[in-house]
Amino acid sequence: MPLGKPKIYLSPRTRAITLAFAALIGVTTALPVAAHPHVFADVGLALDLDADRQVVSIEVTWRYDDFFSLLILEDMSLDPDGDGALTSEELTALERFDLDNWYEGFEGDLYVYSGGEKLALGAPEFVSVRLDAGRITSVHRRSVDPAPAGGLVIEPYDPTYYIAFEASLPITLPAPCSAEVRKPDLDAAAQKMQAELAQIPEDQFLEIEPGRDFADRIEVTCAGS
Repeated sequence: MPLGKPKIYLSPRTRAITLAFAALIGVTTALPVAAHPHVFADVGLALDLDADRQVVSIEVTWRYDDFFSLLILEDMSLDPDGDGALTSEELTALERFDLDNWYEGFEGDLYVYSGGEKLALGAPEFVSVRLDAGRITSVHRRSVDPAPAGGLVIEPYDPTYYIAFEASLPITLPAPCSAEVRKPDLDAAAQKMQAELAQIPEDQFLEIEPGRDFADRIEVTCAGS
C-alpha cells in the first residue's frame, strides 16, 4: 500500500468471513482490504407469519455475482465443462458452502427490528442451492423471535461492506401485509465514509464498519394493523 494512505485491514469479523471464502477461492486474508465491496449479492426474503400476523421465520435468498460464483465453482472443481449446468452430485457438494463457516456471534448479515428492538434470529437452515446464468443462488431459512409483522424493519447488510447486498429480489409475505424497499443515500454514505477515512492517522490501522450506511431498508406494513 502506498505510503501516506490510510491502512485499512480486515476486521476480525470480515477476516472470519473471508477465511470461509478463502478456503474455496484461495485468497489470503493477510492482504489489506480497501473500504469497498469485494463480493456482490442480490437479496430476496420470504416472511412466514402465524395466524396472529407475527413473523416466525424468514427465508433468505442470496444470489452472488457471476465473478464470485465462477471463483467458487473453479476452486470446488464444479462445472468443469463450463456449460453452466451442475449435476445432482455437484449441487450436493455446493450445499451449505456459505453456511457451514459461520462463527459464533456472526449475525448472518441480516438484521430485523420490531419497535426499534433487534430481534434474535436462529441458526441458518439450508433450503436450496442452484446455478443459473453463471450465478450461484443459495437459500436458507432462519427462525425469528415472534413479533408483529406490521412495523418490522429489515436490513440485509455486511457491516464491514466487504459484501454488498442489494434487496433486488422479491420480498414476499402473506396479505394483507406488504414490504417496501427504501434505498440508501449512496452519496451521503460515501461522503461519511470518506470523512471517517480522513480522520485516520497515517501510521495507524483501522477497523471500520460502513455497511449499514449503504444498506437497503425494508419496511413492512399490514393493512388494518
